[in-house]
Amino acid sequence: MTIDTKLPFDQEYISSFSKEANEPSWLLDLRLQALAKAEDLALPKPDKTNISKWNFTAFDKHTSQASTISSVDELPEVVKALIDTEAVKNLYVQRDQTAAYSTLTEELKSQGVIFTDIQTAAKEHSNLVEKYFMKDGVKVDEHRLTALNAALLNGGVFVYVPKNVEVQEPLQAVFVREDEEAALFNHVIVVAEDNSSVTYVENYIATAEESNGVVNIVTEVFANSNAKVTFGAVDYLAKGTTTYVNRRGVAGKDGRIEWALGLMSEGNTVSENTTYLMGDGSYGDTKTVTVGRGEQSQNLTTSIVHFGKHSEGYILKHGVMKESASSIFNGIGKIEHGASKSNAEQESRVLMLSEKARGDANPILLIDEDDVTAGHAASVGRVDPIQLYYLMSRGIPQTEAERLVIHGFLAPVVNELPIETVKKQLTDLIERKVR
Repeated sequence: MTIDTKLPFDQEYISSFSKEANEPSWLLDLRLQALAKAEDLALPKPDKTNISKWNFTAFDKHTSQASTISSVDELPEVVKALIDTEAVKNLYVQRDQTAAYSTLTEELKSQGVIFTDIQTAAKEHSNLVEKYFMKDGVKVDEHRLTALNAALLNGGVFVYVPKNVEVQEPLQAVFVREDEEAALFNHVIVVAEDNSSVTYVENYIATAEESNGVVNIVTEVFANSNAKVTFGAVDYLAKGTTTYVNRRGVAGKDGRIEWALGLMSEGNTVSENTTYLMGDGSYGDTKTVTVGRGEQSQNLTTSIVHFGKHSEGYILKHGVMKESASSIFNGIGKIEHGASKSNAEQESRVLMLSEKARGDANPILLIDEDDVTAGHAASVGRVDPIQLYYLMSRGIPQTEAERLVIHGFLAPVVNELPIETVKKQLTDLIERKVR
């Protein structure tokens, strides 16, 4: 028996929701078109994972209004621990569907930097948001879940960095799930115009340990000519939450997009992370780490597609599975015809800590050009007994030796996160999940 796929809201509700939010007409029209398409579109078909029985549409509420705050001190302790108020001066906090707190330095405001919730941005910077919203990154009609994100959008942020502006301090967004009955349809857009740079880090966190919630996340990142975007994320959503997350980047000529992703949620997860290297000399680097436990199932697909000449793409994915958890790692490096002198490299490794844990690493190279470099490596296995023996021979107990091996295995991604408090959160989550 499959989950009821009937959509929970109709066009009348969507129209009312959009008008109450005073959204521009183009966004209302896009919502309605997306809802109509969602009725007929199929779910995505991730390789080797049957998601037909996963719950992506059955939820009690579309919105839940939380209170705004005047200081991060008013946040729950588990959320405050993610924020270093001394180091992070540019911060956005979303509680359920409410933009609860936002700060941006006067210096960045004077330079034209925008860092605000997606619905405010749609009203105050309508032309900019319309230009980038689900056009060149993620398309509305890719499948049912992308259409639903557009139709039921109820949260997210918009980041815009003008030409020739280098944002030295990181921007951090924290998305807090407090009402587990309310579904989250978050949309994040990060734009770095020509010759600009920005570091953006986001956290998804739930205050409850268990939920039957639905989370649908779409992120679009644009690094235009000679621009650089460093994107870090740690997702930690509750057990029982079904999560679809699609993070996509588009890099122009000499543009760079670097991802460092910690996918640590406790529920079933489908993750798509794709970078389009459109311009000559463009660069994409994706580092992903995950730890699965219990009976959760994950399907994590990372793709870098080369269109520009002399483009470089690197994929590094490390995962640890324990108990009865399973994970499919799909890594795809695709070099299109005409993308000569390009380089596509990838490495995927899965470490299994129990007999019932399952991992599958599938490296794929699709090469449509002759004058290129490409390579891949993949492995699935248990903790190396030689490494354990080496550590234990120096007086380290077996449990501690295993912990050290696991942290060393995941360190290449953890060390890339650009904010120390976020890096510490990911380290603590790994410690908790592999214990």
